[in-house]
Amino acid sequence: MESSFVVIVAIGLASLFGLWIMLYFVPVGLWFSALLSGVRISLLQLVFMRWRKVPPSVIVTAMINATKAGLTITRDELEAHYLAGGRVKLVVNALISADKANIPLNFKAATAIDLAGRDVFEAVQMSVNPKVINTPPVAAVAKDGIQLIAKARVTVRANIRQLVGGAGEETILARVGEGVVSSIGSADSHKSVLENPDSISKVVLSKGLDSGTAFEILSIDIADIDVGKNIGAQLQMDQANADKNIAQAKAEERRAMAVASEQEMKAKAQEARAKVIEAEAEVPKALADAFRSGNLGIMDYYKFQNIQADTRMRDSIAEPQQKQKPGAKDSDTPLK
Repeated sequence: MESSFVVIVAIGLASLFGLWIMLYFVPVGLWFSALLSGVRISLLQLVFMRWRKVPPSVIVTAMINATKAGLTITRDELEAHYLAGGRVKLVVNALISADKANIPLNFKAATAIDLAGRDVFEAVQMSVNPKVINTPPVAAVAKDGIQLIAKARVTVRANIRQLVGGAGEETILARVGEGVVSSIGSADSHKSVLENPDSISKVVLSKGLDSGTAFEILSIDIADIDVGKNIGAQLQMDQANADKNIAQAKAEERRAMAVASEQEMKAKAQEARAKVIEAEAEVPKALADAFRSGNLGIMDYYKFQNIQADTRMRDSIAEPQQKQKPGAKDSDTPLK
């Protein structure tokens, strides 16, 4: 009895497992749901989907949604897109949304956008409901040297035709920032920009910044403008400081050259004094030789001494005496 019970249980489990395997490869319930929804697909094709590693539920559900929305999409197109790595559900939802919003979008373009890595469903939503992009603070300097810091809000709408290969939000932000800097920089005064901030929007919009991008710029609004530093005055101060440093460096160079020249002249003066002293040392030798050779007599020597004394006396009378130090005697004051 026990062995018979075990056999019956084993047969029951095997039958359940076989039924599960059959229902897995032959999704009768999914086929019946498609049939009731008006989607014509055979059980054999559902079995082949399993062998091709394509989940039948994804394909059948997408076909049911498209059929109910009035779109015609074949099974082969959905399978090919799934095997290429696409997101079938997002593509079908995007096609349904575009059809309801009267946006021209076909299956080929939608799959190309999806395979390019962009969210095609989000792009369709952005076409219906434009997106607002806040730019980071953009600093620019007017012609009067005053810095202005502006923040802009860019309202964009997705351009379905240029989603494949078109530039993204970063390019839009960069171009808008460049336009803001150019508009403020061309203003004669920062006051005119503060009085009419819409002039920036007009200048930026007129440049066609959305060309080559995946978006269409609807409007550019200046949200805030703050007054920054006086860049012109700061640059003038920096230039003045630089000129001052250059002048100081040149003055120091001239002073050093003057000091060097002075020291050189002092050295030359010392050298000249040494030559004079050397020449004066030769005078006694010349007098001795004159005495020995008989060319100079004793009376001539006395006359020479008297002439020297007279010369020193005339010099002392002609030149003023040096100021004496406190406590010094008249006899201590040397004559020049």
